[in-house]
Amino acid sequence: MAEIGIMKRFLAELIGTFALVFIGTGAAVITLLLAEGQTNKGGFNIGIGYGGLGDWLAIGLAFGFIIMCMIYVFGHISGTHINPAVTLALWATKRFPAGDVIPYIAAQLIGAALGSLSLVAVLGTRAATVGGLGATAPFEDVSYVQAIISEAIATFFLMLTVMGVAVDKRAPGQFAGFAIGMVIAVDIIVTGNITGSSLNPARTFGPYLGDMLFGGPNLWNFFPIYIIGPIAGAIIAAFVYDYIAGLKEAE
Repeated sequence: MAEIGIMKRFLAELIGTFALVFIGTGAAVITLLLAEGQTNKGGFNIGIGYGGLGDWLAIGLAFGFIIMCMIYVFGHISGTHINPAVTLALWATKRFPAGDVIPYIAAQLIGAALGSLSLVAVLGTRAATVGGLGATAPFEDVSYVQAIISEAIATFFLMLTVMGVAVDKRAPGQFAGFAIGMVIAVDIIVTGNITGSSLNPARTFGPYLGDMLFGGPNLWNFFPIYIIGPIAGAIIAAFVYDYIAGLKEAE
């Protein structure tokens, strides 16, 4: 079979990340719109009040299921990274060509931005002013360093799963989408009320950009959390899995 060109893989990553943001952060926006009138620090109230952990269960499953679907749709085309942290971890372990890193990350950022803009198109500016477009931010009493650590640990679990079920060819590949989707869901359920559980710089970038354009909260000062934490966690996980599984030797 002929190699799939970079433009087609670019589009696969763009559409996959668009779906991740539109569906995943859309679930967060709808949660906030349904609970309008209740607020906490920063204007977000997911997990506070009536919904509790049930809010994060619903949001986590929305992210998990859409990512699972996109893996089955585009995994054989682009690998369905849909996350700069995953792309950089695969590049760092010499599994992804350096020349494709920038096109992949650009596609992911554009897809995320389009996902957030589409939520505004569908729901109006209240998606930003009330729902914050599902933007991530540390919750009350969570420090900058604690937030970075939380994002790193959660993304570590995500990338460890990617390595074990998708990169390692010894694993039964038909379960990759389900396993990766489910680890994202449980990451969000547990760490959602700590940092919003991004695990993905693009997933945070899209809502931040949309909020800036449509009157939502200005949270750009938190953006380094969602760059440093996920990228560090993903790269560490990739090298740890290589060491434990002897993957480089097996290749």
